[in-house]
Formats: sequence, structure tokens, C-alpha cells
Amino acid sequence: MKVAIRTDASLLIGSGHVMRCKTLADELRKRGSEVCFICRDHPGNLVLLLRADCYSVTVLPPPDSLNIVQPDKPDYSAWLGVEQSEDAEQTIEALGDFKPDWLVVDHYGLDESWEKGLKGHVDKIFVIDDLANRPHDCDVLLNQNLLDDLENTYKELVPQQCRKLLGPRFALLRPEFRRARETLRGRDGIIRRILVFFGGVDPTGETEKALEALEMLRRPDIAVDVVVGSNNPNGQKIEAICRGMNNVTFHQQISNMAELMAAADLAIGAGGTASWERCCLGLPAVVTIIADNQAESTRKLAQERRIILMGNSRELCPENYLSILGIVLLRSTCEFIENGLALVDGLGTSRTSAIFYHPNVRL
Repeated sequence: MKVAIRTDASLLIGSGHVMRCKTLADELRKRGSEVCFICRDHPGNLVLLLRADCYSVTVLPPPDSLNIVQPDKPDYSAWLGVEQSEDAEQTIEALGDFKPDWLVVDHYGLDESWEKGLKGHVDKIFVIDDLANRPHDCDVLLNQNLLDDLENTYKELVPQQCRKLLGPRFALLRPEFRRARETLRGRDGIIRRILVFFGGVDPTGETEKALEALEMLRRPDIAVDVVVGSNNPNGQKIEAICRGMNNVTFHQQISNMAELMAAADLAIGAGGTASWERCCLGLPAVVTIIADNQAESTRKLAQERRIILMGNSRELCPENYLSILGIVLLRSTCEFIENGLALVDGLGTSRTSAIFYHPNVRL
């Protein structure tokens, strides 16, 4: 089977779309499929990371104008950088003689108009979405988020025959999270180790806010792991801050996130895929909304007492983190441990990949 994946990473977009597509690609490749990527040359792209793992990547030309500033309200057309029609033509050219059985699309800047343009060049289209804000012309749609009434939300947005994979049951997690879950130690609700991770870019500097709060907390008995992505523009500054603190370890662009999450008793971080990773391992978390597309799902997790919600990143300062941490440290986190474990079992990638080979399989 041949699978092509159209997705992007950048300083504006972040790394989450490419990374979850790579998780899916790894599973498909393990099952014998040939997988290639098509990505645009944005600042902060992850083309080298994909190629380092032996994926074929066709790089589309960079946009004429570069926008790497996070706006107050997201303009998802800016994520694409070109008109959808131009992107469709370039994608068709990139496919060349590859002739995929499936085209996976994970991009907020693309919708049914782009997908209709690709229909004659691929057999089936698989869309990964989080927003439910635009129509799609696809055979399968995946939204792994925890939202109210997702089924009806997409009723008018996809063809009637479209297969919908909805909710955290289909969360695209790497296999090490399932393995770590199977050997997970029992947590007693007491916090002895904290993991700080705000995604690949951390556009609003939440890592530094959290570290300042931890410094003010004055608890050198609590070990802290700090993880930043390779695209974090403040990586060197954060590393220097960590070196000046007691019992704090700095990590950058790691491959053992499941191990660090399993070792921690509390996480401080953002929403997105990391929420499902933490739930899978029963790791309680103080979560900050750093992107609009994470807001609804993150608030829903807080309502169901699966996380502790900090609020919107643009409204937070170190003192806000300090206040919440002071409260959390005085209470048991056992309720959040159990609620997280009950939501995500770590088998979502396996379930999702089965659709590529058996589109009508019951999941």
C-alpha cells in the first residue's frame, strides 16, 4: 500500500501536526506500507527530522511572505502560505508517479476545495482535524479530541459516507506510551517529580514562567525535568535558567518522553497530543491553553477532572503558576490519575491504522 501525507510544521504552526502524522506513518510502515511526506518549506519545518528517519519528503517552495508571529486570533490561511489552488497543483506535481492508495491531510489551511482538486490523483483521502470549522471531501475523518457531540458537529461538514473516527480512543500516540502504560508504577498522589513541557515551540514563553514559579516555590526536594523542542527560540536561555536551579534537568528534542512522563508525578504543560500522552500514563497535569484549537478540549478535560486548568497563556504570569502549584502540592492527585487512565488506553494509532487496510472494520 502507498500512503502520501500532506502536513506542515513551522514556528507559527508548531510541530504537533507533523509529529502525529509521523506516529501514524511509523505504524503504517511497520505494517508494510510505503509512506512519503509532502511539506512546505516554512521556517521551523521538520523535514530533516523526517528524512533522518528515512522518510521520503518532497519540499514545496516557501511562501512569498513569511508570517511567524502568533496573532491574537488565528488566521489558518496564513498557515498554508499560498492559495489552496496553488498548493493543490504543487501537491499533485509532488505526487508524480507515486499514485497513493491513501492521501492523509493534516492541515488547518486546507478544506474541501483542495481535497476535490486531489480526488482524481489518489484513491482515498484521510483527513485529520481538530477544529470542525470547515467542510471536507474525504473518505475518513479523524478528530481525536474530547468535545461535546462531535458526531453531529461533522454531520454537515463531511460526505454522508465518510467514516468518522472521533474522540481520544483514536489518539495518535507512539507505541512507547502503550508499553510504558503496561509497566506503569503505582502513583500515590504525592508529588516528588515534575515534568515541564509546552510543546515544540512554546510561543508565549510558558516554560520560563513555570520555571520562575518553581524557583519561587522553594522546594528543592522536588525534582524537575524540563523539555523543550528543537524549534523553541528560547532554548539556550531556558537551558541556562535550568543550570542555575537546584534539582532541575534540561532536555531538548528527546525521544524518551514516555519514560519521563512515567517517572513524573505532575506535569506542567500545554494541551494537544501531550494531553492524551499524559492521560495514557495517568500523569496529573496543570494545563495551559496556548492555542485556540486546544481550548474546547482542554476545558472539557478540566470539567471532567482529568486535568487542572491554568487558563489562557496570554493572561498568565509566574505568580499564577505559583498559586496553582501551591494548591496542588497540598492535595492528593489520585482522582486525576484514575480519570486520565480511564480515558486513553494508548491503542489509538493501532485502531486508526487498521482503517487503511480494512475501511469497514469495526473498531
